[in-house]
Amino acid sequence: MAPRLDFLIVVADQPKLLSTVPLATLPSKTFWLLSRTCIAIYSRFPILGALKGVVGLIRYKDTFLAIERSDGRGVSFPGGLQFPWESAEKAVIREVREETGLGVTKFVFKLRYYSSAEIPLHITVFDAEATGELRSSWEGTPCWLPIHELSQRILPSQRRILDELS
Repeated sequence: MAPRLDFLIVVADQPKLLSTVPLATLPSKTFWLLSRTCIAIYSRFPILGALKGVVGLIRYKDTFLAIERSDGRGVSFPGGLQFPWESAEKAVIREVREETGLGVTKFVFKLRYYSSAEIPLHITVFDAEATGELRSSWEGTPCWLPIHELSQRILPSQRRILDELS
């Protein structure tokens, strides 16, 4: 049996089992909670203004690399928030590695746009090439999807990218 974490509550000096969670699922459950909490708060109180984000578009034949997100919000292209001290180029290399395990070998600027679909965000998009072995992260599982599947499930903030690809 896989290791598990039990959540207990004590009522009238009697422990009651609330739930049991497999330890292997804790990172994705933590990402679910963190992602949804941060979006809920920052969408209402954007105290730093529009944040900067990056996306790496990686193609294979008629498909694009996407992340089946652990927070249940659908799929996204590999990418994420850019640190204030980081260039967009360094951020896309870091984000693709963190989310997919792949190393970016080449990237070319594609477009930059503003989205307020979830939180205020300036997004820089790169066409990218990468090598290595795909692996999952706490943020989700990489998968290759054709554009018609992406269009049904992509994050609202990334819909503009699909418009540019069409």
